[in-house]
Formats: sequence, C-alpha cells, structure tokens
Amino acid sequence: MDLDLTGKHALVCGASDGIGRAAAHELALLGCDVTVLARRADALQAVAAELSVRGAQQHGWIAADVSQADTLRQQVEALAAGKPVQILVNNTGGPPGGPAHSAQIAAYLDAFQRHLVANQTLVGAVLPGMRSARWGRIVNVISTSVKEPIVGLGVSNTIRGAVASWAKTLSRELAPEGITVNNVLPGYTHTGRIAQIVGERARASGQSEDAVLEAMRKNVPAGRFAEPAEIAAAIAFLASPAAAYVNGVSLAVDGGRMQSI
Repeated sequence: MDLDLTGKHALVCGASDGIGRAAAHELALLGCDVTVLARRADALQAVAAELSVRGAQQHGWIAADVSQADTLRQQVEALAAGKPVQILVNNTGGPPGGPAHSAQIAAYLDAFQRHLVANQTLVGAVLPGMRSARWGRIVNVISTSVKEPIVGLGVSNTIRGAVASWAKTLSRELAPEGITVNNVLPGYTHTGRIAQIVGERARASGQSEDAVLEAMRKNVPAGRFAEPAEIAAAIAFLASPAAAYVNGVSLAVDGGRMQSI
C-alpha cells in the first residue's frame, strides 16, 4: 500500500491540539512537510518543533483566526505562493451546544463563517497549486451528526450538514483534476470538544459529568472513546496515494456508535 507522502506539503487547521495536532503528526510520519494553523502562536510553535524532530522535512506554522476570511486568505495564499499545498485538512472546533429552535441567528452566522466560509476560503487559496500538480487531497473533519443529528447540538448539526453537502459537491467538480474531497466523521474522542459537550449535558440534565460520560460510553459498541491519533490515522489514509480512488465519502470513525448504514 502506497502511503508515502514524501515531497508533499500539508496545511492542517486546528492543529494546536486534539485531532488536528494528531493529524499533523501522522502526516509528518508519512514524509509530508506540514504547516499547522490555529489561533495560538505559542502552541503552534511547540507543535512545529515536535514535528521537526521526527525527520528531515520542513515544517511551519500560521497563527490565524478562521473567522477573518480576508486575512485568512491572504495568509494562506502567501504560504502557497512560496510552497504549494497539496493536502488541506479543514478542522475547526465545534459551536456551543443547545437546541436548534432557541439558538440565536448570530450563532448560526458565526458557525457558518468559521466552518463553511473558512473552508471555502482555504480551498480557494490552495487550489491553484493542486490544479497545477493535478494532485490534491482535501479532508474535512466534521461530525457523525451529518448522518445522525446529535441531540443538543442544533447549530452544529445544521452547519456540519452544510459542510458535508459542500464537500460532496466539490468532490465531483474537482475529481477530473486529480483532486479528492472527503470527510472524516469522528465519534466521541478524547479532546477538549468532548469535555465541552459533557459539561453542557451535565448542566442541562443535572447529572454529574461522570454519569454523563458513562452513559455516552454505553452507546459505543467498542466500549470506549477514541484517541485523537485514531481519527488522525483515517485522515492520513485519505490524504495518501493509496486513497486516490476514494472520493466524496463521509467516513465515520466512531467505534460503531451510529446505527445507520
């Protein structure tokens, strides 16, 4: 199986922690040069330094706020002008929880900006390099909610579904140019996002966080939550040459929790 990414350049978003950070490590292990992007410069510097001790590749970082589309595009276009990006991992923290019906319009607009608009901005900035190489991988980290909406995550369910439809559309448009677009749908994973969800559910239900965690584990046939590296492994595979004919899919990595086919 050809997993070699030597000579490729990946831009990994949300890479200061969690799944994004783990994805940066996995791609670097496959030989990729990695640029990590998030808001916290100090955390990104630490991640880039960790990557640099693993091999001879050249790694870097960009401190950026994905809600600022114009600035984001300028920063990434400058990066791609000096070093074209062949792999883009779109990954952004999820919106706060709560019912869909009571969410403020501002919450929907903010989530749309940070997810779909930011993803579109990043694709626009890196696409010329992918087209020139006639090789590219776009991997979006979204949620199992695109298959089965999650109770209490009204805004997230809505926006994640929009991103999944956007990605499916892109996958058909870009396939003739050797560019694939796929989604990874993480299940419950040991990240800051799961801590946020558990806290919100505990406050809403009056249960302890331990009780909420135990109930969530019981819904996973594997009997445990994922580690970020397990989600990252799926991302790295979809970015590899071996996945050249995998296009337009939404791959659940959830320990079998979803009941749909």
